[in-house]
Amino acid sequence: MQCVYVVPGERDGGLGGRLIGAVLDLAHGYGLDRVTVRSSDRAVRAYARHGFGTSPRLLPAGLTP
Repeated sequence: MQCVYVVPGERDGGLGGRLIGAVLDLAHGYGLDRVTVRSSDRAVRAYARHGFGTSPRLLPAGLTP
C-alpha cells in the first residue's frame, strides 16, 4: 500500500483507525516484523494509538529532480 488519506470531516467515524488496523492485520498475516509510515503531523497521534513510535534512525533525504 502506498498512500491513504482520510478527509478531515470523515475522521469522526474512526475510519483512519480502522484503516491503520487493517494494514497492521495484513502485515501480521504476511509475517512482517515492521511497518514504517511517513505521516502528516495531524496523523501522528492516530498512529501512536496503534503502537507506532518515532525513530531517530530514519533519516530521509529530500531529492528534487
